[in-house]
Amino acid sequence: MSKIDRLTIKGFKSIRNLNNFELRDLNVLIGPNGAGKSNFVSYFRMLSEMVEQRLQVWTRQQGSADRVVSFGVKETSKLESSIEFGSNSYQFELLPSTDGGFFFGKEQIGFWGSAYNQPYLYNQPYLEVISSGQLESKLKSVIPTKKIADFCYRSISDWKIFHFHDTSDTAGVKRLGALHDFQYLRPEAANLAAFLYRLQNSTFNEYMQIIQVVRLAIPFFDDFVLDPQSLPDGEEQIRLLWRQKNSDYALWPSQLSDGSIRFICLATALLQPKLPSTIVIDEPELGLHPYAITLLGSLIRSASKKTQVIISTQSVALVNEFAIEDLVIVESEEGATVFKRLEPSDFQNWL
Repeated sequence: MSKIDRLTIKGFKSIRNLNNFELRDLNVLIGPNGAGKSNFVSYFRMLSEMVEQRLQVWTRQQGSADRVVSFGVKETSKLESSIEFGSNSYQFELLPSTDGGFFFGKEQIGFWGSAYNQPYLYNQPYLEVISSGQLESKLKSVIPTKKIADFCYRSISDWKIFHFHDTSDTAGVKRLGALHDFQYLRPEAANLAAFLYRLQNSTFNEYMQIIQVVRLAIPFFDDFVLDPQSLPDGEEQIRLLWRQKNSDYALWPSQLSDGSIRFICLATALLQPKLPSTIVIDEPELGLHPYAITLLGSLIRSASKKTQVIISTQSVALVNEFAIEDLVIVESEEGATVFKRLEPSDFQNWL
């Protein structure tokens, strides 16, 4: 799978015109409240819903297409975007429908390779085709296109957006979950217990790495207690229990602070053995102790050597963990979000 090299977004919420913006291995979005950092993260959530064929559901959760396009449909008639990753690209155009949803005005995939003197492009809606299993019949006569489309779909599906804000009593991370739900860590970590159980019972060394990092942030923490239980129908479920040092008594996740739970989720996401090609996290510092933020900075820098990391933050302590070239300044100009990378001298003036 490929990380994102360049990104264009036009007409999405407050992002009126982001054109051919370079994304690096580590991208730390900083800026004032209301500048549009969360809208940037929301774009990737929309992309994730698109590949899962849930675009219309997601759009209605936002209110309607009128709430998604920049400043409403009277001012913005369409949402456009293009993504370049590796030798491939994906472009799409979404048009608001009369019932408040979206429909595709255009979809295009591209490939830049040695076999082509110019980009190989194919105008055909394909994300829905691939995810519904119809790719073989629809594109069987165009073998290069099939390979490109399949690679694009798998790459976009591999980009993961994590949000660990919900630590309420009803949060999935605190509840019983299916033991077999361990293939990948879910965006809100609802399957954290099953995911950690799989790591604990595998040949991966990452489980002990996660334990060691969590112990640094939570000094009284010893280990997780991951014991599956069988239901009458034969299904096995598991809950995220844990124990303190010098005790064999299993404690519930509600006996951890919200910040501790979020840190455990973050450590698992950033230390998992098979990292997504791109990880996006909105305000990962929420509720963390200053020392935990220092550890988080180290985890993010380490992960960015193996995969692409995009985070948005308002934490000075977390920003101090990164270099200036890692930072993306997000500001609002005439109501629209703009993204900038600054030279050190310009950055000092901005501060």
